Amino acid sequence: MTTFDKREEGFEKKFAHDEELRFKANARRNKLLGLWAAGHLGISGPDADAYAKEVVVADFEEAGDDDVFRKVRKDFDAKAVAQSDHQIRRTMDELLAVAVAQIKAG
Repeated sequence: MTTFDKREEGFEKKFAHDEELRFKANARRNKLLGLWAAGHLGISGPDADAYAKEVVVADFEEAGDDDVFRKVRKDFDAKAVAQSDHQIRRTMDELLAVAVAQIKAG
């Protein structure tokens, strides 16, 4: 194996590792978002956990965060929860930072 091959393999492993961390961070962020939204929707206990799982699953509908945002927005609209689109997206960003920190902490 040449130095170039070793280097290429190293980059591939790093890319795979980074993608795995990104997936875990997004899944954790979505769970945290689901729990945050459940609180605003008046859902608690096991029902809040179930709702958080629904938010996590919503992320598999399409690439990106729009599917998760639409789920929360739709549920807030159905229950007349006063949160702007900006507030929801800001919370998504903040919770992503929390999720990344939690993953890095172990």
